[in-house]
Amino acid sequence: MKINDKYVRYAIQAAQDKKALDLTVLDVRGIASFTDSFIICSGTSSPQNQAISDEISLRLKEQGRAANHIEGYRQAEWILMDYSDFIVHIFLPKNRAFYNLERLWRDAPRSDIAEAV
Repeated sequence: MKINDKYVRYAIQAAQDKKALDLTVLDVRGIASFTDSFIICSGTSSPQNQAISDEISLRLKEQGRAANHIEGYRQAEWILMDYSDFIVHIFLPKNRAFYNLERLWRDAPRSDIAEAV
């Protein structure tokens, strides 16, 4: 899957800059009616998850995009950032394994991000 959305690329780069782990993008167009894609990543601690979220928010605000809604920031075990056409999920590894969005949305084309986009 080629990532064409520049805002998704900015979000991925911001997450990478804060050392997010296991970055994956799911293209859920045609499967979900509420968004086009999910960005899924993990941090090793709640403070790191908050730093990833903060960096994504900052980078996208610099581009004129603000999240419509952010959930889970305080506990930071699973932070959800809703940008309408894409949703960012930032997990602690145990929560990511439990909710397993990649399995839940297994019919979606998947792009594992190994390097800068």
